Formats: sequence, C-alpha cells, structure tokens
Amino acid sequence: MTRAAMLEQFRAHDALLWWLAAGSAVTFVGTLIVVPILVIRIPEDYFLPRKRHRSHWRTLHPVPGVALLVAKNACGVFFVLAGVAMLVLPGQGILTILVGIMLLNFPGKYRLERRIARLRPVSRSINWLRGHAGRPPLRVPSESGDIDA
Repeated sequence: MTRAAMLEQFRAHDALLWWLAAGSAVTFVGTLIVVPILVIRIPEDYFLPRKRHRSHWRTLHPVPGVALLVAKNACGVFFVLAGVAMLVLPGQGILTILVGIMLLNFPGKYRLERRIARLRPVSRSINWLRGHAGRPPLRVPSESGDIDA
C-alpha cells in the first residue's frame, strides 16, 4: 500500500481513528487506576491452597447473584483483552491480565493465577503496590510448595 493510499484510508476513517484513540486513552488511564486498587484488595493468603476464600457471589439471591456474576466475568474479559493489548501498547499488561483472570470463572483458573503470580516481575510489582498501600505482601507457594512472602 502506498503512502497516498494509506493517507486516504486515514482520512476516510478519521472518526473511527479518533474513537479508537480515545478508547485507548481511557482504557490506559482506567487500568492505571483500577488495577492497583484491585491488587491491594487481594487477601494476603489468596494463593495459599488451604486458605481458599469462599466467594460471596454464591451467597446472594440467585437473580442479582447471576447478574453480578455475569458483570464480574464481563469485566474480567475486558481486563484480559486490555492486558493483551498492553503487551504491545503502554501499560501494565501482565498485571492487568492477572486481574482479569482473577475476575473470570473457568476450570483451572486458580492454577493459572498462581503460575502468573509466581513470575518474579509480577510478584515484585504486586508486592510493591501492596507495600505502598501499607498491606502485607501476598504469600504465594513456590513450585515446591514453600511459601514465598
């Protein structure tokens, strides 16, 4: 495609490009605000296998419970997709993907969460955020079963 043809495509779709740029900016700023809040709220023993927390979604009345569960999973899908985009765009991609996975419900989720949380850059970022908020570091068992603080 020649340069003139590319410019013509941009001119033909300038409104779409502005919407995409605005959406990208809102997503970037939104994840910079929301992801740290969610990371700080994770219980310190969330990744310990014998200390699993029972989801409060299961204790709600079925109608609002299902509606909130669908909304939570939709947010999870959004965060996973935004995190994947942030792997090539500015932002905290892997951390955003982890938060998205934590919001989703699917078989094998817990093992995947722990595997991602064990990655040294991810655990450093999580515990740095938690330390600045005055929260204790997450305790994540290593592959051998030892607890890393």
